Amino acid sequence: MTKVVESQANALQPHDPSATHAVTCQPIGRVIDVRENETILGAALRAGMALPHSCRNGVCGTCKAKIVAGDIDQGPALTGLPEHDREQGFALLCQARPKSAVTVECQVIAAVEGIPVRKMVARVRELDLLAPDVMRIRLNLAANQTLRFLPGQYIDIIMNPAVRRSLSLASAPHDADWLELHLRNYGGPFSTHVFTKMRANDLVRFEGPMGTFFVREGSDKPIIFVGSGTGFAPIKAMIEHAVQQGVKRPMTLYWGGRRPADLYHDALVKSWVAAGVLTYVPVISQALPDDDWQGRTGFVHRAVMEDFPDMSGVQVYACGAPVVVDSARREFVAGCGLPADEFYADAFLPGGVPAA
Repeated sequence: MTKVVESQANALQPHDPSATHAVTCQPIGRVIDVRENETILGAALRAGMALPHSCRNGVCGTCKAKIVAGDIDQGPALTGLPEHDREQGFALLCQARPKSAVTVECQVIAAVEGIPVRKMVARVRELDLLAPDVMRIRLNLAANQTLRFLPGQYIDIIMNPAVRRSLSLASAPHDADWLELHLRNYGGPFSTHVFTKMRANDLVRFEGPMGTFFVREGSDKPIIFVGSGTGFAPIKAMIEHAVQQGVKRPMTLYWGGRRPADLYHDALVKSWVAAGVLTYVPVISQALPDDDWQGRTGFVHRAVMEDFPDMSGVQVYACGAPVVVDSARREFVAGCGLPADEFYADAFLPGGVPAA
Protein backbone atom coordinates (compact mmCIF):
# COMPACT_ATOMS: atom_id res chain seq x y z
CA MET A 1 0.00 0.00 0.00
CA THR A 2 1.38 3.39 -0.99
CA LYS A 3 1.12 6.07 1.64
CA VAL A 4 1.03 9.67 0.40
CA VAL A 5 1.73 12.39 2.94
CA GLU A 6 0.69 15.97 2.24
CA SER A 7 3.56 18.37 2.89
CA GLN A 8 3.43 20.52 6.02
CA ALA A 9 5.15 23.84 5.41
CA ASN A 10 6.35 24.19 8.97
CA ALA A 11 7.02 20.56 9.69
CA LEU A 12 10.55 20.25 8.33
CA GLN A 13 12.80 18.80 10.96
CA PRO A 14 16.61 18.80 11.13
CA HIS A 15 17.91 15.85 9.17
CA ASP A 16 21.07 13.94 8.49
CA PRO A 17 22.14 15.02 4.97
CA SER A 18 23.99 11.73 4.51
CA ALA A 19 20.83 9.66 5.06
CA THR A 20 19.31 8.18 1.91
CA HIS A 21 16.28 6.26 0.76
CA ALA A 22 16.50 3.71 -2.05
CA VAL A 23 14.13 4.36 -4.95
CA THR A 24 13.69 1.58 -7.49
CA CYS A 25 12.65 2.71 -10.96
CA GLN A 26 10.59 0.12 -12.79
CA PRO A 27 10.49 -1.51 -15.28
CA ILE A 28 14.26 -1.10 -15.75
CA GLY A 29 15.00 -2.00 -12.11
CA ARG A 30 17.54 0.77 -11.58
CA VAL A 31 18.01 1.89 -7.98
CA ILE A 32 18.94 5.46 -7.03
CA ASP A 33 19.78 6.82 -3.61
CA VAL A 34 17.68 9.84 -2.67
CA ARG A 35 19.06 12.08 0.04
CA GLU A 36 16.92 13.17 2.95
CA ASN A 37 14.57 15.95 1.80
CA GLU A 38 15.71 15.55 -1.84
CA THR A 39 13.13 14.99 -4.57
CA ILE A 40 13.10 11.78 -6.56
CA LEU A 41 13.61 13.75 -9.77
CA GLY A 42 16.51 15.70 -8.30
CA ALA A 43 18.24 12.49 -7.25
CA ALA A 44 17.63 10.90 -10.65
CA LEU A 45 19.12 13.86 -12.51
CA ARG A 46 22.05 13.94 -10.10
CA ALA A 47 22.65 10.28 -10.93
CA GLY A 48 22.55 10.97 -14.67
CA MET A 49 19.16 9.31 -15.13
CA ALA A 50 16.94 11.14 -17.62
CA LEU A 51 13.33 11.02 -16.43
CA PRO A 52 10.57 13.03 -18.13
CA HIS A 53 10.54 16.52 -16.63
CA SER A 54 10.33 20.18 -17.44
CA CYS A 55 9.40 22.79 -14.84
CA ARG A 56 10.67 21.15 -11.64
CA ASN A 57 8.05 23.27 -9.86
CA GLY A 58 5.00 21.01 -9.71
CA VAL A 59 3.09 22.82 -12.44
CA CYS A 60 3.49 21.09 -15.80
CA GLY A 61 2.80 17.48 -14.84
CA THR A 62 5.51 16.14 -17.16
CA CYS A 63 7.19 14.18 -14.37
CA LYS A 64 4.01 12.42 -13.20
CA ALA A 65 4.69 8.80 -12.26
CA LYS A 66 2.97 6.08 -10.28
CA ILE A 67 4.25 5.21 -6.82
CA VAL A 68 3.96 1.43 -6.60
CA ALA A 69 5.25 0.95 -3.06
CA GLY A 70 6.67 2.99 -0.20
CA ASP A 71 5.92 6.24 1.61
CA ILE A 72 6.39 9.68 0.05
CA ASP A 73 5.74 13.31 0.85
CA GLN A 74 3.87 14.75 -2.15
CA GLY A 75 5.46 18.16 -1.68
CA PRO A 76 3.90 21.63 -1.46
CA ALA A 77 3.17 22.34 -5.14
CA LEU A 78 0.64 20.05 -6.80
CA THR A 79 -0.83 22.26 -9.52
CA GLY A 80 0.15 19.73 -12.16
CA LEU A 81 -1.41 16.74 -10.41
CA PRO A 82 -5.22 16.46 -10.46
CA GLU A 83 -6.93 15.00 -7.43
CA HIS A 84 -8.02 11.85 -9.28
CA ASP A 85 -4.38 11.13 -10.18
CA ARG A 86 -3.34 11.51 -6.55
CA GLU A 87 -6.06 9.10 -5.51
CA GLN A 88 -4.69 6.55 -7.98
CA GLY A 89 -1.20 6.73 -6.48
CA PHE A 90 0.47 9.12 -8.90
CA ALA A 91 2.97 11.75 -7.81
CA LEU A 92 5.05 14.52 -9.35
CA LEU A 93 8.64 13.36 -9.08
CA CYS A 94 9.90 16.95 -9.01
CA GLN A 95 8.02 17.38 -5.71
CA ALA A 96 7.88 13.88 -4.22
CA ARG A 97 10.32 13.10 -1.41
CA PRO A 98 10.64 9.50 -0.23
CA LYS A 99 10.09 8.74 3.44
CA SER A 100 11.08 5.08 3.03
CA ALA A 101 12.28 2.76 0.30
CA VAL A 102 10.08 3.45 -2.73
CA THR A 103 9.26 1.74 -6.01
CA VAL A 104 8.08 3.95 -8.86
CA GLU A 105 6.97 3.25 -12.41
CA CYS A 106 8.81 5.70 -14.63
CA GLN A 107 10.02 6.12 -18.17
CA VAL A 108 13.69 6.77 -18.92
CA ILE A 109 14.32 9.08 -21.88
CA ALA A 110 17.24 7.41 -23.64
CA ALA A 111 17.79 10.26 -26.11
CA VAL A 112 18.66 12.64 -23.26
CA GLU A 113 20.74 10.31 -21.09
CA GLY A 114 23.96 10.78 -23.03
CA ILE A 115 23.80 14.58 -23.00
CA PRO A 116 25.70 16.08 -20.05
CA VAL A 117 24.26 18.96 -18.03
CA ARG A 118 27.07 21.50 -17.70
CA LYS A 119 27.72 24.86 -16.11
CA MET A 120 29.16 27.22 -18.69
CA VAL A 121 29.93 30.87 -19.33
CA ALA A 122 28.86 32.71 -22.47
CA ARG A 123 29.18 36.26 -23.72
CA VAL A 124 26.25 38.35 -24.93
CA ARG A 125 26.61 38.67 -28.69
CA GLU A 126 23.63 40.91 -29.35
CA LEU A 127 20.29 42.04 -27.97
CA ASP A 128 17.32 42.77 -30.23
CA LEU A 129 13.75 43.76 -29.48
CA LEU A 130 11.45 41.43 -31.41
CA ALA A 131 8.39 43.12 -29.88
CA PRO A 132 8.00 45.89 -27.29
CA ASP A 133 8.12 43.28 -24.52
CA VAL A 134 10.17 40.48 -26.15
CA MET A 135 13.96 40.51 -26.28
CA ARG A 136 16.11 38.19 -28.37
CA ILE A 137 19.37 37.38 -26.61
CA ARG A 138 22.17 35.78 -28.60
CA LEU A 139 25.05 34.31 -26.67
CA ASN A 140 28.49 33.36 -27.96
CA LEU A 141 30.21 30.35 -26.45
CA ALA A 142 33.96 30.23 -26.02
CA ALA A 143 35.86 29.26 -29.16
CA ASN A 144 36.67 25.80 -27.86
CA GLN A 145 33.23 25.04 -26.41
CA THR A 146 29.92 23.74 -27.73
CA LEU A 147 26.69 22.84 -25.96
CA ARG A 148 25.12 19.52 -26.86
CA PHE A 149 21.34 19.73 -26.68
CA LEU A 150 18.14 18.59 -28.32
CA PRO A 151 15.94 21.24 -29.94
CA GLY A 152 13.23 22.05 -27.41
CA GLN A 153 15.42 21.85 -24.31
CA TYR A 154 16.17 24.82 -22.06
CA ILE A 155 18.97 26.28 -19.97
CA ASP A 156 19.03 27.95 -16.56
CA ILE A 157 20.55 31.42 -16.52
CA ILE A 158 22.30 31.82 -13.16
CA MET A 159 21.98 35.36 -11.83
CA ASN A 160 23.33 34.38 -8.41
CA PRO A 161 23.26 31.19 -6.30
CA ALA A 162 19.68 31.91 -5.22
CA VAL A 163 18.17 33.21 -8.48
CA ARG A 164 17.86 31.32 -11.75
CA ARG A 165 15.82 31.99 -14.87
CA SER A 166 14.95 29.11 -17.17
CA LEU A 167 14.77 29.93 -20.87
CA SER A 168 14.14 27.65 -23.82
CA LEU A 169 16.76 27.56 -26.54
CA ALA A 170 15.38 29.14 -29.72
CA SER A 171 18.40 28.14 -31.81
CA ALA A 172 18.96 24.70 -33.29
CA PRO A 173 21.92 22.45 -32.41
CA HIS A 174 23.59 22.92 -35.81
CA ASP A 175 24.22 26.57 -34.86
CA ALA A 176 26.85 25.23 -32.50
CA ASP A 177 28.85 28.36 -31.67
CA TRP A 178 26.00 30.52 -30.38
CA LEU A 179 22.69 30.25 -28.53
CA GLU A 180 19.46 32.19 -29.00
CA LEU A 181 16.92 32.94 -26.27
CA HIS A 182 13.58 34.78 -26.33
CA LEU A 183 12.61 36.64 -23.17
CA ARG A 184 9.30 38.32 -22.38
CA ASN A 185 9.49 41.19 -19.92
CA TYR A 186 7.36 40.13 -16.95
CA GLY A 187 8.99 42.68 -14.67
CA GLY A 188 10.93 40.14 -12.61
CA PRO A 189 14.58 40.56 -11.55
CA PHE A 190 16.09 38.87 -14.60
CA SER A 191 13.87 40.39 -17.28
CA THR A 192 14.29 43.84 -15.71
CA HIS A 193 18.05 43.36 -15.78
CA VAL A 194 18.01 42.29 -19.43
CA PHE A 195 15.73 45.10 -20.61
CA THR A 196 17.49 47.88 -18.67
CA LYS A 197 21.08 46.89 -17.93
CA MET A 198 22.35 43.98 -20.05
CA ARG A 199 24.72 44.96 -22.85
CA ALA A 200 26.66 43.24 -25.59
CA ASN A 201 29.84 41.52 -24.30
CA ASP A 202 28.38 40.96 -20.83
CA LEU A 203 29.21 37.55 -19.40
CA VAL A 204 26.35 35.16 -18.60
CA ARG A 205 26.59 31.99 -16.53
CA PHE A 206 24.20 29.17 -17.28
CA GLU A 207 23.54 25.49 -16.69
CA GLY A 208 22.05 23.08 -19.18
CA PRO A 209 20.63 21.64 -21.23
CA MET A 210 17.55 20.52 -19.31
CA GLY A 211 14.09 19.15 -19.95
CA THR A 212 12.67 16.37 -22.09
CA PHE A 213 10.71 18.48 -24.57
CA PHE A 214 11.98 17.49 -28.01
CA VAL A 215 10.61 15.92 -31.18
CA ARG A 216 10.41 12.13 -31.02
CA GLU A 217 12.08 11.23 -34.30
CA GLY A 218 11.09 7.57 -34.30
CA SER A 219 7.63 8.42 -35.62
CA ASP A 220 6.35 9.43 -39.05
CA LYS A 221 3.09 10.92 -37.71
CA PRO A 222 2.18 14.47 -38.72
CA ILE A 223 3.24 17.06 -36.14
CA ILE A 224 1.03 19.78 -34.71
CA PHE A 225 2.93 22.54 -32.90
CA VAL A 226 0.90 24.68 -30.50
CA GLY A 227 2.62 27.77 -29.14
CA SER A 228 1.52 30.81 -27.17
CA GLY A 229 3.68 33.90 -26.84
CA THR A 230 7.35 33.09 -26.30
CA GLY A 231 6.42 29.43 -26.25
CA PHE A 232 7.37 29.81 -29.90
CA ALA A 233 11.08 29.75 -28.93
CA PRO A 234 11.61 25.99 -28.55
CA ILE A 235 9.23 25.33 -31.44
CA LYS A 236 11.44 27.52 -33.63
CA ALA A 237 14.43 25.37 -32.69
CA MET A 238 12.49 22.19 -33.47
CA ILE A 239 11.37 23.44 -36.88
CA GLU A 240 14.81 24.73 -37.88
CA HIS A 241 16.34 21.41 -36.84
CA ALA A 242 13.72 19.52 -38.87
CA VAL A 243 14.55 21.63 -41.94
CA GLN A 244 18.28 21.07 -41.46
CA GLN A 245 17.74 17.32 -41.10
CA GLY A 246 15.47 17.11 -44.14
CA VAL A 247 12.50 15.82 -42.14
CA LYS A 248 9.50 15.19 -44.40
CA ARG A 249 6.76 14.79 -41.78
CA PRO A 250 3.83 17.17 -42.31
CA MET A 251 4.03 20.01 -39.78
CA THR A 252 1.39 22.54 -38.78
CA LEU A 253 2.08 25.46 -36.44
CA TYR A 254 -0.67 27.13 -34.44
CA TRP A 255 0.72 30.25 -32.75
CA GLY A 256 -1.52 32.16 -30.38
CA GLY A 257 -1.23 35.62 -28.88
CA ARG A 258 -3.43 38.27 -27.35
CA ARG A 259 -2.55 40.87 -30.01
CA PRO A 260 -0.87 40.54 -33.41
CA ALA A 261 2.37 42.02 -32.02
CA ASP A 262 2.67 38.96 -29.77
CA LEU A 263 3.43 36.91 -32.89
CA TYR A 264 6.85 38.52 -32.97
CA HIS A 265 8.39 36.23 -35.61
CA ASP A 266 5.41 36.18 -37.95
CA ALA A 267 7.54 37.07 -41.00
CA LEU A 268 9.97 34.23 -40.28
CA VAL A 269 7.15 31.70 -40.04
CA LYS A 270 5.63 32.98 -43.27
CA SER A 271 9.00 32.43 -44.98
CA TRP A 272 8.81 28.79 -43.87
CA VAL A 273 5.33 28.58 -45.36
CA ALA A 274 6.60 30.02 -48.65
CA ALA A 275 9.35 27.38 -48.68
CA GLY A 276 6.83 24.59 -48.17
CA VAL A 277 8.13 23.70 -44.70
CA LEU A 278 4.82 23.82 -42.83
CA THR A 279 1.28 25.11 -42.56
CA TYR A 280 0.79 28.16 -40.33
CA VAL A 281 -2.33 29.20 -38.43
CA PRO A 282 -1.92 32.37 -36.32
CA VAL A 283 -4.65 32.90 -33.73
CA ILE A 284 -5.39 36.12 -31.82
CA SER A 285 -7.54 36.14 -28.69
CA GLN A 286 -7.93 39.86 -27.89
CA ALA A 287 -7.68 41.73 -31.19
CA LEU A 288 -8.69 45.41 -31.14
CA PRO A 289 -10.33 47.28 -34.03
CA ASP A 290 -7.09 49.17 -34.66
CA ASP A 291 -5.29 45.85 -35.22
CA ASP A 292 -7.32 45.21 -38.38
CA TRP A 293 -6.89 41.49 -37.71
CA GLN A 294 -8.38 39.33 -40.48
CA GLY A 295 -7.24 35.93 -39.23
CA ARG A 296 -8.48 33.35 -36.73
CA THR A 297 -9.61 34.50 -33.30
CA GLY A 298 -10.22 32.87 -29.94
CA PHE A 299 -8.23 30.30 -27.99
CA VAL A 300 -5.39 28.77 -29.96
CA HIS A 301 -6.09 25.20 -28.84
CA ARG A 302 -9.72 25.52 -29.92
CA ALA A 303 -8.55 26.47 -33.41
CA VAL A 304 -6.56 23.23 -33.50
CA MET A 305 -9.63 21.25 -32.46
CA GLU A 306 -11.73 22.86 -35.17
CA ASP A 307 -9.21 21.86 -37.84
CA PHE A 308 -8.29 18.45 -36.39
CA PRO A 309 -11.40 16.92 -34.80
CA ASP A 310 -9.68 13.52 -35.05
CA MET A 311 -6.15 13.59 -33.58
CA SER A 312 -5.72 9.85 -33.26
CA GLY A 313 -2.95 9.83 -35.86
CA VAL A 314 -0.85 12.89 -34.94
CA GLN A 315 1.73 14.04 -32.43
CA VAL A 316 1.31 17.33 -30.58
CA TYR A 317 4.09 19.53 -29.20
CA ALA A 318 2.74 22.40 -27.09
CA CYS A 319 4.57 25.22 -25.37
CA GLY A 320 3.48 28.41 -23.66
CA ALA A 321 1.27 29.55 -20.81
CA PRO A 322 0.19 26.76 -18.42
CA VAL A 323 -3.51 27.43 -19.06
CA VAL A 324 -2.96 26.92 -22.79
CA VAL A 325 -0.92 23.76 -22.38
CA ASP A 326 -3.23 22.26 -19.75
CA SER A 327 -6.36 23.02 -21.78
CA ALA A 328 -4.82 21.59 -24.93
CA ARG A 329 -3.71 18.41 -23.20
CA ARG A 330 -7.06 17.81 -21.55
CA GLU A 331 -9.30 18.68 -24.49
CA PHE A 332 -7.20 17.09 -27.23
CA VAL A 333 -7.19 13.77 -25.39
CA ALA A 334 -10.81 13.82 -24.21
CA GLY A 335 -12.40 15.50 -27.22
CA CYS A 336 -10.28 14.60 -30.24
CA GLY A 337 -8.92 11.15 -29.48
CA LEU A 338 -5.28 12.17 -29.17
CA PRO A 339 -3.34 9.36 -27.46
CA ALA A 340 -2.18 10.78 -24.12
CA ASP A 341 1.38 9.64 -24.79
CA GLU A 342 1.51 11.62 -28.05
CA PHE A 343 1.15 14.98 -26.28
CA TYR A 344 4.50 16.56 -25.39
CA ALA A 345 4.61 19.89 -23.62
CA ASP A 346 6.52 22.66 -21.97
CA ALA A 347 4.53 25.28 -20.03
CA PHE A 348 6.00 28.68 -19.14
CA LEU A 349 5.54 30.35 -15.77
CA PRO A 350 5.48 34.16 -15.57
CA GLY A 351 8.66 33.99 -13.53
CA GLY A 352 10.32 32.43 -16.51
CA VAL A 353 10.71 28.87 -15.30
CA PRO A 354 9.41 26.50 -17.95
CA ALA A 355 6.71 24.55 -16.29
CA ALA A 356 9.20 23.96 -18.42
